[in-house]
Amino acid sequence: QLQLVESGGGLVQPGGSLRLSCAASGFTLNYYAVGWFRQAPGKEREGVSCISSSGGNTNYADSVKGRFTISRDNAKNTVHLQMNNLKPEDTAVYYCAADWTTFQTMCVMAPLDEYDYWGQGTQVTVSS
Repeated sequence: QLQLVESGGGLVQPGGSLRLSCAASGFTLNYYAVGWFRQAPGKEREGVSCISSSGGNTNYADSVKGRFTISRDNAKNTVHLQMNNLKPEDTAVYYCAADWTTFQTMCVMAPLDEYDYWGQGTQVTVSS
């Protein structure tokens, strides 16, 4: 069974940090760009960050630049999202997704249907 599983979410105070992980099973992430997305209540799902299959290129939403860092460990079939200096507006369900692409040096955060596999999401709540 092909699936992505997110972990690492939770409740954190403003200014705190969390590290999300996205683990793939049933397939190898080596040939996939991977993106992180989030959806807050009443809002559309939005792209947060993505990383190319080579790992050499990354993109970030303006709202998280300088605070979030995406990385991948192909040996462990895992992608991480390090989130620092978290703000209440970062509260959302965070999803990872995999995009099979022949372009090893690029990734995109839109359109969402570019992505082939999605995880079930992990809740991140930033509150004092």
